[in-house]
This record gives sequence, structure tokens and C-alpha cells, in this order.
Amino acid sequence: MLLDVEQARMRLSKNTDAKKKSQYGQFLTPGGTAAFMAGLFPSADGTCRLLDAGAGIGSLAAAFLERWSFGGFGFQRVEVDAFEIDDSLHSELMRTLYKFASSRLSVAVHGDDFIHTATDALCGGLFSKLLPRYTHVILNPPYKKINSNSAHRLALRSIGIETVNLYSAFIALAVALAAPGGQIVAIIPRSFCNGPYYRPFRDFILERAAIRHMHLFESRSAAFKDDAVLQENIIIRLERGGQQGSVMVSTSTDDTFADLETHEHPFGRIVFPDDPERFIHVPTTPEKHAIELTETICYTLADLCINVSTGPVVDFRLKEHLRDMPGEGSVPLLYPGHLSSTGTTWPIEGMKKPNAIERNADTEKWLYPSGFYCVVRRFSSKEEKRRIVANVVKPSAFGDVPVLGFENHLNLFHENKRGLPEALAHGLAVYLNTTAADEIFRRFNGHTQVNATDLKAMKYPSREILIKLGEWAMQQGELTQSMIDEKFWGIAI
Repeated sequence: MLLDVEQARMRLSKNTDAKKKSQYGQFLTPGGTAAFMAGLFPSADGTCRLLDAGAGIGSLAAAFLERWSFGGFGFQRVEVDAFEIDDSLHSELMRTLYKFASSRLSVAVHGDDFIHTATDALCGGLFSKLLPRYTHVILNPPYKKINSNSAHRLALRSIGIETVNLYSAFIALAVALAAPGGQIVAIIPRSFCNGPYYRPFRDFILERAAIRHMHLFESRSAAFKDDAVLQENIIIRLERGGQQGSVMVSTSTDDTFADLETHEHPFGRIVFPDDPERFIHVPTTPEKHAIELTETICYTLADLCINVSTGPVVDFRLKEHLRDMPGEGSVPLLYPGHLSSTGTTWPIEGMKKPNAIERNADTEKWLYPSGFYCVVRRFSSKEEKRRIVANVVKPSAFGDVPVLGFENHLNLFHENKRGLPEALAHGLAVYLNTTAADEIFRRFNGHTQVNATDLKAMKYPSREILIKLGEWAMQQGELTQSMIDEKFWGIAI
């Protein structure tokens, strides 16, 4: 039966234009992934109340029902609620689900907006549709941002859910609708694991459910390759109201699962006990990383009296004050394009971005005193091997200027909005450019953004070690990755 569903999915994926896919934010689940997800549920009996929201053509529900039909569950009865807002998929969805028709199966296909239907049901509105408490939920929710003042955002807020994307809204609602002990399996982007915007969502989930299993695809394009989606995805299993214990973490290169590996980790390696942001880490090996085992790498930026901030110059808001090239009354404005492994190049003629910003009463508060700063690009390209790329900004690159502007696509390390000691700035850049720091960062960062909050969450060596690294770096020419890694471990251990 699943072969027929998979053939229908491939045909629809091929014939549906990109604009429509973007409109709904929904990409249909490949058959292999659907079967893997259905296999993550623990065995159960009794009556199953299954929710598939954003059901598409029913690939996930079909995988679940096929497992049941072959004896993978002991349910006496299964009741399915399938929500799909795109009514053009309803005939295919019903065709999929009715393949499993029996006296022990009931199916309801809903064309309603799942967010509004679910929030109304949870609020207990007079005219709301009654929804059961689901024992099982299987989801590939839509991926699309929610505007802060949209009807969806307001509906979610009315029941205590604050989030920025449809996928996290669907997961939060699924948890809210689940019965005690209810099992939720979903494939979602990994971006919820870190960053300030998803902090309320992480709090909501971790306070109401236990994480039982996470699966990570090592290839960014593996999960939805037929739709050319470049997104780091994770499959997660949650248990509503469960007592949090250890977490199973599995990995595979792609959706064939041919090289599947699974390891068990204590929850303290998934969400660090001392992390107020509650970042969710995904360790991919049972062994602790060398940084975790090194006692000297245990300091926060607050311990080191170092600050990190997002570059304050948002160019479109200060457009009238920007200048293509420096001139009288202007000061340097730095973009990522000014920085490279060989240093700072400024100004750059013909660059698409401005090189300078006027210094006046309107811009003064956005400028930093000239000095040594360690800077990290906020965005890396999907093709880059490294997530963190750090550089040192030296005052000598700009001549005799009193202040500098840092554009919003940069993060900068500073001391109370002033430059760092020269050796400390170089040492920070060396540490952040180590392979070890990049690997640790990737355990909680699943997208191409590097935010100031993420950099604050990391652990660092002492100021003394950072200064030693910086003094060494200042005596070298161009640094290679092997030189950086070798010197770091030589000093840190």
C-alpha cells in the first residue's frame, strides 16, 4: 500500500509548482522517512486516537496504519483525524486512508485551519469543534513564519503559546492536545533547538513533555531531496507528561537509513542544567567531546567580563546616513564583505554595500570607539564547512578615526562597548575558529545563523589562555586550520 502512496507523492511533488509549496509551507513526506517515523512509536494496545495535522496525501498516517495492519500495534480500534488545509489534496488523502478501511478504523478528514480549530477546542469555545485527547500524533507540519500580529499568532497567544513559525505552532498544539502519556513523532527543522525566538517554544515543550528520541540527518538535503529543500531537519519523539530520562539519539546520512546509528545519552547532555536558554543539543557520538572533558574550558563570557552584541547598524533604518565611500564627516561602516582570512579590507570600491556612515546626533549611539574587536559573521552560506567564522578588526585598518560602525550582519565581542586588549581579541578569534568550537556549536545550532545569544551560550577558556593564544597568533603569518587546532590543544590541555 505504501508503494502506491509514495508514487502519488513523487508525482505530486514533481507537478506542484514552487510557489504553491511556499504558500502552504508543506513538503510531502517521503515513504522511507514516513516508515521510519511510524517505527519510533512504542508498542501499544487499546483504542488509538491518531492525529495527522498537515496530512498532505496521508503518507505519515498510512505508514502508521500499515504498521498496525501488520501487527506492529495491538490496538483494538484506531480513530484518525487528518487535517489538510489544501483541499486539492483531499481526494488523494481520502484514497490513501481508505486503503486501510475496516470495521476497526474510523477516519475523519478536516479541511479546517488546524491552528484555529485546535486553539478554539483548547479554549473550550461555545461553537468550537470538539477534538479528542490524542494518544498518538504523527506530523510533518508546514514550515512558514508567522507574523507577530497575524490571526494565527493571536490565536496561539490566547492559549499561552508564543512562537514564530507554523511548524513549532503545530508541535505545541499537538502536545497540548495529547492525552497523558500521548506519543508525538514529528519531522521538523532543527532551528528550534537554539536562539532567542524559540525560547518560549522550548519552555512550553520541555515543561509539558519528555524528549524520548531524536534523529538527525547528516546531509542537509536528505529529508526532502525531491523538493530541493536545503534545511537541517530532525525527527523527534515526545511523550506528553512523561518523566524526563535519557534520550535516544540516532543519525543517518540520508533517508535510506542504511547507516543508522543509535546511542543513548543522559538528558544533561541534551539540555545543559545550567543553561537558562535551554538550548537543545544533539550529540552524535556516545563519547563526550574533548571540550566537554577539558576542565579549563568552563568559562562564560560573563565570567571573562566580555560582552557580545549584534552589530547595531541596521542599514535600511539609517539609509539616509549611509555613504558609498568615506568622506568628510563620515566614519567606517563594516560589513561581512570587508572581512576575510587575510584581514580587513576597507574601503572597497564598487562594493554593493556602503563603506561609511555619517557621524552625527542620529547615528552616534550606534557607533563604537575605534579599537580591537573580535567579530563573527551572523550568517554562513549553506555550502561552508564552518558555522563560526571569526576575524579581528584592527584600528590600523582605518587610519586615524575615532569610531567605527558595525552592520547588523556581524556579531562583535567587546568590553562594555569598547575594544578588547589586542591579544585577547586575537585569542578569541583563534578559539572560535578551532574545529572543536565549531563542532560543539553545531550540537545546538541547526541553521546557518550565528546569533549573539548562541555565542553567549558557549563555554570559553580563561582570559589567560585566550591571551596566550592571541600572543602566539600575532607572531604568525597566515594561520591554517591545523596550526590553529594544534596550538589550541597544546595550550588548553
